Amino acid sequence: MKVRLGDRTYSILIGSGIFDKTGSTLSKVAKSKRVAIISNRKVDKLFGGICRNSLEKSGFNVSTLALPDGERFKNLAQIEKIYKFLVKENFDRSDTIVALGGGVVGDMAGFAAATYMRGITFVQAPTTLLAQVDSSVGGKTGVDFPGGKNLIGAFYQPATVIADISALQTLPEREFRCGMAEVIKYGIIKDRNLFSFLEKNVGIIRKRKVSPLKKIVAASCRIKADVVERDEREAGVRALLNYGHTFGHAIETALGFQKLKHGEAVAIGMVQAARFSCRVGLASDATVKKISNLIKAYGLPVSMPASLTPQEVVAGMKHDKKIICGRIRFVLIKNIGDSVIEENLSYSDALKSL
Repeated sequence: MKVRLGDRTYSILIGSGIFDKTGSTLSKVAKSKRVAIISNRKVDKLFGGICRNSLEKSGFNVSTLALPDGERFKNLAQIEKIYKFLVKENFDRSDTIVALGGGVVGDMAGFAAATYMRGITFVQAPTTLLAQVDSSVGGKTGVDFPGGKNLIGAFYQPATVIADISALQTLPEREFRCGMAEVIKYGIIKDRNLFSFLEKNVGIIRKRKVSPLKKIVAASCRIKADVVERDEREAGVRALLNYGHTFGHAIETALGFQKLKHGEAVAIGMVQAARFSCRVGLASDATVKKISNLIKAYGLPVSMPASLTPQEVVAGMKHDKKIICGRIRFVLIKNIGDSVIEENLSYSDALKSL
């Protein structure tokens, strides 16, 4: 499938075992034969060799930088490491970065690509479910900064996305569950049929059968591509993709990006957003229950950490990127597959729902 953005249109390739085609894929989009693989140490051991071999067979000169793993390393210090690496390797603006890893690697490598020499080509090669269905598509790049998540960043589209489903077999169970939070989100905001498929196929999806994984990754990417095509820079409808994230990011911020993973925080955030939707008269109790039950079925949390107060969560919301002219936009729901952006609700309204 494609994300159609005029002269920046790019393909999303979804399949099993397709990292061994990285070289032929890059040959279609790269301007030179110089490639830097930016990864983390764990992922590089699993898939770095496959990608390097494929690239070298296609005539590419490959350099690799393996960064520390984890959200706590998603910061400007790691971006500086990438810059220094690229300078040391004499990369210029005709060369290419391949982001091989999860959302943290993709966001950082993408931001480095957006800003190094004012922009060089980069390719997303996501290895986690969360990255395949969400962060690798749409061009959001960046890092966390004291006070909030992804506060420093840029919109910068990849040249292509290579989503190898076989990589999902290597994920720890917790990481896989976190990716399912984003898949569930797409069903909630845009696709009742996807939501129903997730309800009916919990067992085979959690067993990571290839066919249903391809189906849910493709469905999620199609929804995101459609939204990004309509609103690349989140001036309007793209904000719907942040369902659950206003509460989720606030929870992450209040916890100092410790204890919960991003997908877990988003899972809780989706339930809180559903409850908020119900409290303001948009959604029914039955809809809230369906959402909560599905999230629990995939082994994800639905309740706020006991250590957090509602006031701490709302304080975290005040650094949300969706704030415009001092007012926050909440993404709420009317029903499964029917979401809305509300601009006339306040922090105090949110506080009452927590």
